[in-house]
Amino acid sequence: MMPTSLANSRPVVIATHNGSFHADDVFGVAVLLLLHPDAALLRTRDAEVIAQADFAVDVGGEWDAARGRFDHHQRGFAGARDSGVVYASAGLVWHAYGPALVEKTFGLNDSALARSVAEALDEELVQHLDRADTGAAHGAPGLFGLSALMSQFNTTWDTRGDAHQDEVNALANFREAVGVITTILTATLGQLRSKYQGAQLVRHAEKLFDGRALLMPRGGLPWREVVSKEMPEVLFVVYPDSSAQQYQVHVVTVEPHSFQARKDLPNPWAGLRLAELAEVTGVPDAVFCHNGRFIAGAGSLAGAKRLAEIALETAA
Repeated sequence: MMPTSLANSRPVVIATHNGSFHADDVFGVAVLLLLHPDAALLRTRDAEVIAQADFAVDVGGEWDAARGRFDHHQRGFAGARDSGVVYASAGLVWHAYGPALVEKTFGLNDSALARSVAEALDEELVQHLDRADTGAAHGAPGLFGLSALMSQFNTTWDTRGDAHQDEVNALANFREAVGVITTILTATLGQLRSKYQGAQLVRHAEKLFDGRALLMPRGGLPWREVVSKEMPEVLFVVYPDSSAQQYQVHVVTVEPHSFQARKDLPNPWAGLRLAELAEVTGVPDAVFCHNGRFIAGAGSLAGAKRLAEIALETAA
């Protein structure tokens, strides 16, 4: 969904308002610049200039994604998500181009995955920017929120002087803010992409011992939420640790962020290491069991699987 004028050979033009900027216009422009890195950026309130731009973000009094218009200030604007959060310009741009940016950034050929990642970013970040911009809520106290941090890039009253130089400085400040948002946006998208692709690997992981344990194909996969929510029969997860020098057995909790395990590791293992744990378990390469009985390790996959098997057969 791109404006028809982008088919022309001339450079893409992105317009937003001049004067003080906020996180929603900075974010919207950052998204469009990631899609069109060679685009020209104009900060203006001149209606004729805005009308000629390929994209107008937070200015122009129109919402028409097909024509690249992303303003929310016009009278009667009623754009809201199913969640009830009203769109500001950040959300309007992200709704239109978020999935396309995800696909482009990671070279994905999976529109469903791209949509899931884009929706997750909207929920985790963009809705908070929109709520802050529309006055529905503060994103966070003090300067802890992204919206508040972006406002720190604006020119202060006592550094203003020559009108032309002020515009030059304001554009430089805006571009600096866009750079910060771009860094945060791309890093966050990378985390979300990893989370969703990792969840797919978890769902297809090998099940052990009649499905009561799950063997991860690699370490670091985001298994906790998937297993807790979708696999009620799984009690333990086995995976290689980050050093690749041992395999670990981890309990599954009743809820993703709970500390209550569906089944604890055996009480006699608590706090034991090496020879002591090997003697109690009969697993020669047993390495440790945490005193809290939520994780244990062995030097080999066979050893870790045996620990999981014993734990499944032993009363906690």
